[in-house]
Amino acid sequence: MFLVEIIALIFLCKKNGQVALQKGLKPGLWKLYTVIAWIVAEFTGCVIGIMMFVKMPITDARQIPQSDLVAISMIALFAAFGGYLLIRYILENKPNDINDDIKQIGIDDLQPPRKNT
Repeated sequence: MFLVEIIALIFLCKKNGQVALQKGLKPGLWKLYTVIAWIVAEFTGCVIGIMMFVKMPITDARQIPQSDLVAISMIALFAAFGGYLLIRYILENKPNDINDDIKQIGIDDLQPPRKNT
């Protein structure tokens, strides 16, 4: 399961890096933000899952039933994906790169408008 998370995180970091590049921002910094948000959200989801499923005071993690561990892991994974989505949302709301608008100007846009006679 841990390997699947790493592969997903690498893929999602690349996606956020591409969006950051389109916005004219440093992609490496936003990839780092994605990793940090993923880890913090996964830890938060794990804590919430433990609070939801573990009813008695546990002194050893081996006392938690296997079915509860799976549920806690799923909650943590969904929360981690939410961390990625939060960074993606922040990136998408950033203004676009100014140079991107210059690339979209065509030859016809540079000529004066025609007079209709």
